[in-house]
Amino acid sequence: MFTIHTGADGSAVAVERERVVALADVDALRAAYPGARVREWPGEVRAGEAWDGPLPDAPSPRERVHTLLLRGVTAVAGRSLDEDPALAPAAARVGLPVGSPARLAPGARADFAVFAEDGSCLATVLGGRLVHRRA
Repeated sequence: MFTIHTGADGSAVAVERERVVALADVDALRAAYPGARVREWPGEVRAGEAWDGPLPDAPSPRERVHTLLLRGVTAVAGRSLDEDPALAPAAARVGLPVGSPARLAPGARADFAVFAEDGSCLATVLGGRLVHRRA
């Protein structure tokens, strides 16, 4: 299934399964993929952030990883997961990769985030899956 994520500036990303299919303005992608689901975001769709350092404190490893998703993080340095053996499995369960963030380009893994004008994260997508959406 195709999903098109659109930003407030009219730019858009077309995703099929876990891969970016195309980047273009929203009208071009709607025309190219008429049956696609369209998610309209009131912010900028762009590559996510990298995290290099200890994970924020939270009651559980799952919640510590989730705090990264709330910030638009789409990749974490391996050493950031070393302090607790439960962190790596928690990151793997949500599909948070270890290493550098994926480039937002056709053929790349669909890892990106949507950021509001104030810099806050509205949504995080990992491997084409929406893993965080601000209510």
